[in-house]
Amino acid sequence: DYRQYKPASLRSKIGLVAQDTQLFSTSVHKNLIYGLSRECSMEEVVSAARMANAHQFIEDMDEGYETRVGERGVRLSGGQKQRIAIARCFLRRPRVLLLDEATSALDTENEALVQAALDTLMSTGGCTIILVAHRLSTVKNADMIAVISEGSIVEKGRHDELVQQNGVYAKLVARQLSHDDNRLTVDETVDCLMDEIKAA
Repeated sequence: DYRQYKPASLRSKIGLVAQDTQLFSTSVHKNLIYGLSRECSMEEVVSAARMANAHQFIEDMDEGYETRVGERGVRLSGGQKQRIAIARCFLRRPRVLLLDEATSALDTENEALVQAALDTLMSTGGCTIILVAHRLSTVKNADMIAVISEGSIVEKGRHDELVQQNGVYAKLVARQLSHDDNRLTVDETVDCLMDEIKAA
């Protein structure tokens, strides 16, 4: 029961990577350790950045980890900001991590790098990851997928199970795979399906 925890204790156990990562106009290093309740060595910071596939691009910057990222991280790409947010999570070691459309604004290459970082986080164990995603490629490896339509769960199961059921999820997968550039979002696909249902 979450009510037995003090708010500060509860917050310390939860991590968030949102679509729009908030960074401060300071160094990469200070952004990575921001909000940590414990001392953190540079070795730990570098290790977290490596696991998040962020170390190489950080090292390639003029001043490495001491490079200032600009207001709201303006000097970084969307994928770089997301990987810094994931590195923060590696440092915080949350028990629950919420990823709210964390890859929806990324190109295919950056999505793959972020996904690889998340796979590393999942493999470390001890962390429950909740994904809210508009791309099926983001959720297909999840232990449990819940398909939500109009506020209700209409299907749940693993990717392979849901595809075999030939229901809403299977249609979403088929739509995305058949789309020319394979970038049709779940929202767009659901809109298409709803239009078909209404027309029937």
